[in-house]
Amino acid sequence: MPLVSMKEMLEKAKAEGYAVGQYNLNNLEFTQAILQAAEEEKSPLICGVSEGAARYMGGFKTVVNLVESLMEEYNVTVPVAIHLDHGSSFEKCVQAINAGFTSVMIDGSHYPLEENIALTKKVVDVAHAVGVSVEAELGRIGGQEDDVIVDDAEAAYAIPAECDQLIRETGVDCFAPALGSVHGPYKGEPNLGFDRMKEISELTGVPLVLHGGTGIPTKDVKKAISFGHAKINVNTESQISASKAVREVLAEKPELYDPRKYMGPAREAIKETVKGKMREFGSSNKA
Repeated sequence: MPLVSMKEMLEKAKAEGYAVGQYNLNNLEFTQAILQAAEEEKSPLICGVSEGAARYMGGFKTVVNLVESLMEEYNVTVPVAIHLDHGSSFEKCVQAINAGFTSVMIDGSHYPLEENIALTKKVVDVAHAVGVSVEAELGRIGGQEDDVIVDDAEAAYAIPAECDQLIRETGVDCFAPALGSVHGPYKGEPNLGFDRMKEISELTGVPLVLHGGTGIPTKDVKKAISFGHAKINVNTESQISASKAVREVLAEKPELYDPRKYMGPAREAIKETVKGKMREFGSSNKA
């Protein structure tokens, strides 16, 4: 099955009241685990790729080739999108599109509103011309994502009227408003701004995106989905489960040196984590 954009899968998810997970790729084992989980759960899938992860894995084209090869090898039949997570510039988004990415996020959230709108519209014009979906962000989501660190003092909630303006003037396919979620592990209890979330959803009507999906209680996830979130990003939870599996294997057998013997269990741990998230988000059997 060829790679697809996120547009259709997110519109379907929003209409039917579930969310599609974006699961970030970090290496071969993550890619294998995430694709296998999606096929076993019959869930649509968004493979998230940060610029740092793409560099680590050998570049945008390498990631696309890897995903396509594994989809063929595993006979993957569910819809799969490859999405640039937190694209830092117009140029990076274009590079990803040229390499075969079917979706991109342009993160202009650190710019003033008008600059964010101009940058996002420029990306949308190029992406939509070739059937690629676009995600934008407004407000500042706390925590660390790849090379981007936003401390609690800089984190800022998105303003509903500004969200509506950005979406109307750019034509983005989905939108990530900063509403209290963070990248990485939470230091305390997550505190999502549900009132503002509801207002933004009703005002804009587009599928919303929840960044920092790790560590948010299931009841809050379900509430966010009911308020228009059709995409939820997960990375830290997969990384933690993979690392835990590696530590356990090496603690039990410290003489091991074959990476397959500890990365295999890590891959299984990632797969089980992702399958659990697919069930929690309601995307299982929705492909």
